Amino acid sequence: EVQLVESGGGLVQAGGSLRLSCAASGFTFDNYAIAWFRQAPGKEREAVSCIRGSDTFYGHSVKGRFIISNDNAKNTVYLQMNSLNPDDTAVYYCAAGLHGHPRYGCRDNDFWGQGTQVTVSS
Repeated sequence: EVQLVESGGGLVQAGGSLRLSCAASGFTFDNYAIAWFRQAPGKEREAVSCIRGSDTFYGHSVKGRFIISNDNAKNTVYLQMNSLNPDDTAVYYCAAGLHGHPRYGCRDNDFWGQGTQVTVSS
């Protein structure tokens, strides 16, 4: 059974940091691009970041503040989020795509997690 399980969300004050984790199972992790998306109430889903091997992508609004990394031994991808502001408040989803690639913003995804809420207070 394919699973993507996000964790690490929560409530943080503006300027603070959080680290999200995406634990994958049920598929060959090394063969997939892993992406983070987010969706705030009333807004469209936004690509935040993704990684495949050593290639990475960052959305314009998070570049310079967020860092994505992977631990292939643990089949886990992390998203370190720094200098958070209220505009970062959203549900953050992890996704995996066999044909996804950071060059294209990892838009092609086959599996999705359930999401984790991130709330940044001002």
